[in-house]
Amino acid sequence: MTLSEKDLQQIAAKGITVEKLEQQLGEFKTGFPFLKLEGPAAIGKGIVAPKPDEVKEYVGVWNEYKAEGRKIVKFVPASGAASRMFKDIFAFADAEYDVPTTDFEKKYFDNIERFAFYDALNAILFKKEGKGVKELIAEGEYKKVAKAMLDKEGLNYGQLPKGMLLFHNYEEGARTPMEEHLVEGALYAASNGEANVHFTVSHEHLDFFKNKVAEKYETYAKKYDINFNISFSEQKPSTDTIAANPDGTPFRNNDGSLLFRPGGHGALIENLNEIDADIIFVKNIDNVVPDRLKEETVEWKQVIAGVLVTLQKKAFAYLELLDSGKYSHDDLLEIIRFVQEDLCCRKADIKDLEDADLVIYLRNKLNRPMRVAGVVKNVGEPGGGPFLAYNDDGTYSLQILESSQIDKKNETYMKYFTEGTHFNPVDLVCAVKDYKGQPFNLPNFVDRKTGFISSKSKNGKELLALELPGLWNGAMSNWNTVFVEVPLGTFNPVKTVNDLLREQHQ
Repeated sequence: MTLSEKDLQQIAAKGITVEKLEQQLGEFKTGFPFLKLEGPAAIGKGIVAPKPDEVKEYVGVWNEYKAEGRKIVKFVPASGAASRMFKDIFAFADAEYDVPTTDFEKKYFDNIERFAFYDALNAILFKKEGKGVKELIAEGEYKKVAKAMLDKEGLNYGQLPKGMLLFHNYEEGARTPMEEHLVEGALYAASNGEANVHFTVSHEHLDFFKNKVAEKYETYAKKYDINFNISFSEQKPSTDTIAANPDGTPFRNNDGSLLFRPGGHGALIENLNEIDADIIFVKNIDNVVPDRLKEETVEWKQVIAGVLVTLQKKAFAYLELLDSGKYSHDDLLEIIRFVQEDLCCRKADIKDLEDADLVIYLRNKLNRPMRVAGVVKNVGEPGGGPFLAYNDDGTYSLQILESSQIDKKNETYMKYFTEGTHFNPVDLVCAVKDYKGQPFNLPNFVDRKTGFISSKSKNGKELLALELPGLWNGAMSNWNTVFVEVPLGTFNPVKTVNDLLREQHQ
């Protein structure tokens, strides 16, 4: 591949090396291997289902841990634009017909007063048209109402980040998901009277997001008698990936420059790596509920955090024992049981290892980042499934897999995927420091072979796009993972605007 001087300047400006570029172009040609599976995780096979007394115990463990003055951060991926939420309303605005025709459109307009953004939309329309929503609908001017919600001259909801939309109604005024995450931070992720909340935001929305946070956070600081430390980061340009033509050569824009695309949420492992914390909660921006339903969410966040710090404490004690050299053969058997049963990481030929090799193996498995992921019973919502998958070293361990990582031609694997009892709604709590208090370098624990390639188009031309290993999939592949069953009520994502009409968001 020949790169021009202009190409070299472009990739250097992004912080990407020529080697990295060539590696990515090679991946378009070779593709990515499918994962080898042992089976789906299930209750008693990688998924823990705490009983009521255990729930209480884990909440207590978490509150004790917080009282020790640890640094806890709530990490919220919030760079997604809301445009996909309004796909159907965009389609209506451009349609040849003028009145709601599809079920989705009818539902939206029939229930428009129930949306938390209704008052703001009404005010905009009075300003623009001299008439409110009801009057315009009575006159059949549905498209004016739709466009006032979507367009820049209106609420601009078609372009804003999802975290900035009005989701929930309260007596004192409607709230955005950003505000709901601040409240959650105060309720389960605060210690020493401080809550640390980190938002990853796209560059174009950063200033807007910061201004909105500055406008709102004092209200919640006062309400919960807490100090907020709120920080932001953007996806790094160096994590963008080259786009390719269908033949695997670099795709070029009309001006001849190389086309780079964001590498997907897996790029955020770099952002996560820069967070200074003992424990980090990770939760998507749109998975929030009003205050009346928060109790269950808060309780179960504390449960999964309690499970994490319980396991971490054990792992740390075993690492200290191994590093001291003062262990017996029985101690090694106990550590094997912990790795196999509690951390669900198994190696078929472990009995063949000499003690010295066994210690190296156990130390490697214990001395890595750890996460506990909440999983909910599968009720047909899309999401990553909890599986037991094989690693390069012949072990198998718990992973969150997407359907794209599974060989569709393998009937057994597809059966595993369709029969999986649970899925993960991005409900993670992560321990990112070693037993000596040093932060792990998280990019070292990414399985680079778990990216994937998708077909896209630009300016009417087909292209291949390269996605990095997903944040909670391949980017955390070499972590210790444990799954905990959490109630379905803790998972309330908003994928389309009409999801806001669900009882949980009203």
